[in-house]
Amino acid sequence: MSTGLLLMIQKSQASKVVKVPALAESITEGTLSRWNKSNIISGEFFLRYEVGDFVQQDEEVATIETDKVDAPVNSPYTGTIVELYAKEDDTVSVDQDLFKIETGGTPAEETETTKEEAKEEPKVEKEEPKKEELKEEKEEPKKEEPKKEESKERKKELKEQEKIPSPSPPKTDSKSATTLYGDREDRHVKMNRMRLRIAERLKESQNTAASLTTFNEIDMSNIIDLRNTYKDSIMQKHGVKLGFMSAFVKASVFALQEIPIVNASIEGPDGGDTIVYRDYVDMSVAVATPKGLVTPVVRNAHLLSFIEIENAIAELGKKARDGKITIEDMAGGTFTISNGGVYGSLYGTPIINMPQSAILGMHATKERPVAVNGKVEIRPMMYVALTYDHRLIDGREAVIFLKTIKEQIEDPRRLLLSI
Repeated sequence: MSTGLLLMIQKSQASKVVKVPALAESITEGTLSRWNKSNIISGEFFLRYEVGDFVQQDEEVATIETDKVDAPVNSPYTGTIVELYAKEDDTVSVDQDLFKIETGGTPAEETETTKEEAKEEPKVEKEEPKKEELKEEKEEPKKEEPKKEESKERKKELKEQEKIPSPSPPKTDSKSATTLYGDREDRHVKMNRMRLRIAERLKESQNTAASLTTFNEIDMSNIIDLRNTYKDSIMQKHGVKLGFMSAFVKASVFALQEIPIVNASIEGPDGGDTIVYRDYVDMSVAVATPKGLVTPVVRNAHLLSFIEIENAIAELGKKARDGKITIEDMAGGTFTISNGGVYGSLYGTPIINMPQSAILGMHATKERPVAVNGKVEIRPMMYVALTYDHRLIDGREAVIFLKTIKEQIEDPRRLLLSI
């Protein structure tokens, strides 16, 4: 073989070490949640990569779980994995060696070697038990005589025991602990990084902010009529469902512009000594995922129409549920809306999403008797809650803010006229 050809083969099958990529700004480590060869979310089924597996360039090899999102690790080369430097559930840092790959080759080479190994392994397992069985068969006849003697002695003992009256068995309760409480078990499952981070931030919010909640109720009759009238036309023209979230986002944007202190935040050392006012609205929308609650941000919500808001919320919600949400999607946010009503919540006090200063909580719409022009009528009503940081926002501003949202939703024409 010529020297030139040998060099070409060595170059085509060089070993490369793949490191943990940059995860996100300010995030330096994460947990290797899985080596995933295939990721079928609907069935919760994962085929894990092992040494000897062949991968294509840009194929997702592993998933690293961070405080906020799951970051995929794609192979920068086509080749065969020859070494894994970390196990699942290990903590890995940015730029740490993750796995080694031998570039080049084809998937066919991998399948042929695995088939040959699979054929050779069962032969060894079948030969060993046969030798042990032959030894046992040879040894068994030697032990026949002692067994007969033992059986005679055992019969004599049983006859003597029959003459002696046996003591009465101790009294026991008919129901044991298992029958009283049933089959039970405790399972200890380590919290994932996202859940730990959520817990940390919620406690930080409770320990830092002087949280106070004010409530109001909204007659949803007019906004429901508006939605029912135009939802089919909007679906046909724009391909998006018209919900209530866009109306509440628009109403909140109007209220934030009217009372800018609610859109501000406290920053600085020792709990903060500076108020930061903002002339824009980045609306955080709480979305529930299997791993926890995330708050993707609708950027420049003050510039968007109803349709654009619905499109943005639908896109971010889908990314969050599919596990494809990024740190950039959740960074920032000046005000948060949480809709517990989709799960049937009637009443609740949301927790402020720090470093923001307030959060709006929506709840389920229920028909209730209310007084309308001196008469009792059945109307679809929703309770709303505003939790705010009393260090920055006074009760007067909070009550007016929530009352402004109520007026906008009860009369949607105000949203068009900005009054």
